Amino acid sequence: MSRERGWWLPVASAAGAALLRLLGATWRVRRTNTAEVDRLLAGGGRCIYALWHARMLPCIHDYRGLGVAALVSRSRDGELIARVIERLGYAAARGSSSRGGQEGFQELLRFAEAGRSLVITPDGPRGPREELKPGLVRLASLTGLRVLPVASASRRAWVLRSWDGFRVPRPFARVLIGYGEPVEVPPALDAEAVEEWRSRLEEALRECTERLALEAGEGA
Repeated sequence: MSRERGWWLPVASAAGAALLRLLGATWRVRRTNTAEVDRLLAGGGRCIYALWHARMLPCIHDYRGLGVAALVSRSRDGELIARVIERLGYAAARGSSSRGGQEGFQELLRFAEAGRSLVITPDGPRGPREELKPGLVRLASLTGLRVLPVASASRRAWVLRSWDGFRVPRPFARVLIGYGEPVEVPPALDAEAVEEWRSRLEEALRECTERLALEAGEGA
């Protein structure tokens, strides 16, 4: 796929990456339930990080420089986001459920075959909010990578008026990043089994998110 060109894209992406680095450097991050992820990734192990779109910003900052591959939409906004995360050390696969989905899916498979972990926001890029799409199940089934539910939470955050209520922790906020139990999805699933595992993963991700939000005191 040819990439959009324009003088403003390198400037905007450099500014965006610098801003996230600067903001993230002020956050007081605490990671919880890390024993499972440490065991999973020990010795070069890999996984699929799964997190809701609204809560991705602290995790994107936390995983910078690790060579993780992320799925980014083919929209104009997506082009800017792809360039920002590439500056943070990510590989960007371009596609979404609404545009270029198959191409993006195949690119993720190639990144997994090349030895990268993957990160997916399974309700993105346009929702519905916190409803997990089946593509994550198929990706886990084909790659054999375990799905690791991830959430971030902060009591002091700006909540944007977007479809997902995108959350941006404020400067110097306390930020929690936490994990659920890794989920291994079996191979060769039929349509009924895909839906069963989709429901399981959605429940696991919601439970992880709700637990962390409660621990952070969101809504208190």
